[in-house]
Amino acid sequence: MLRLQTFDRLDAIAAPDWDALHDGANPFVQHAFLAGLERHRCLRPDWGWTPRHAALFDGDRLVAAAPAYLKTNSHGEFVFDHAWARAYEQLGRDYYPKWLVAVPYSPVTGPRLLARDDAHRRALLDAMREQARRAGLASVHANFLDAGDLAAFDAPWLSRTDVQFHWRNAGWRDFDDFLAALDARKRKNIRQERARVARAGVAFRVLHGDEASAADIDAMHAFYVDTQRQYGNHPALTRDFFHHLARAMPRQVVIVLAERDGMAIAGAFCLRGRDTFYGRYWGCRETLPGLHFETCYYQGIEYCLREGLACFEPGAQGEHKVARGFLPVLTHSRHWLADAAIADALAPWCAQERAANLRYRDRVLDHSPFRAHSLP
Repeated sequence: MLRLQTFDRLDAIAAPDWDALHDGANPFVQHAFLAGLERHRCLRPDWGWTPRHAALFDGDRLVAAAPAYLKTNSHGEFVFDHAWARAYEQLGRDYYPKWLVAVPYSPVTGPRLLARDDAHRRALLDAMREQARRAGLASVHANFLDAGDLAAFDAPWLSRTDVQFHWRNAGWRDFDDFLAALDARKRKNIRQERARVARAGVAFRVLHGDEASAADIDAMHAFYVDTQRQYGNHPALTRDFFHHLARAMPRQVVIVLAERDGMAIAGAFCLRGRDTFYGRYWGCRETLPGLHFETCYYQGIEYCLREGLACFEPGAQGEHKVARGFLPVLTHSRHWLADAAIADALAPWCAQERAANLRYRDRVLDHSPFRAHSLP
């Protein structure tokens, strides 16, 4: 008999049991990452995040699970549903709390329904939907799903798409080989940007977590905090969390530090998976022409080429990435609403959103920075 149990902290589930449900390729669903967010005070109910992880058991054996949270707002999700919340309010209905399957603060595609097989994946979804009904929740959401999860969602789940910009490795030997695949104008612009940074006397260190000193990690966290505050955001990720990741995931944490005269002036905090590099956070204490592009994009591309990684996901939004070799890809989320009438009313809107994003993707691809025969 399968049974669903929910947990208000991930440490209540043994790390080996959780990590046995995925292949280890994506760092964001590892127990160390998700439990670290909770242990190091990155998630708080007053910020809208209350852990409510879903775990499906066959007897005493964990067979499926999902990182899940009760949300009292839509912050830190990157799949924007504020209009849905307003519609519920106008109807005199409660949209929050909602049950969200996601990695907090991380618009990164990956597995969300961790399971031993497809049957258990579907059973987990069915059990979560029934649990939401019993609890009186208005909705269940699953964001940034990979291809392995999408097939588990049936018709009652609304489908939404968005566009991100990812870099794909076409087997280039080095950065110059990558540049040769671009059209002449884009190639020239990138070389000029890199040359300006070099002429400013900036050098780079690229460090894995076990290669970074405490001072390196502190500097990177300070850059992150400054950037969050500049954009009016609360810097939810704590200094202790950065240090925890460097210890717990030492070869998956990658820090890019830009230095001049022996002092760090900018940095990018990244993670790497089995075949994908993930750019996450950046900050600087000086504004120099080209410094952001070099720190966040070109150093990451060089890392992928050195390490043989297939993909570089630099984060959400940013059409400026196209000129630097990043092409549009679709991201996917699924949404179940307890009220079937509201779901039926929103379904055409979701279809229109998808059609618009497909048109946008195709328009961007029509202006690819790559020469026609060099597309990755």
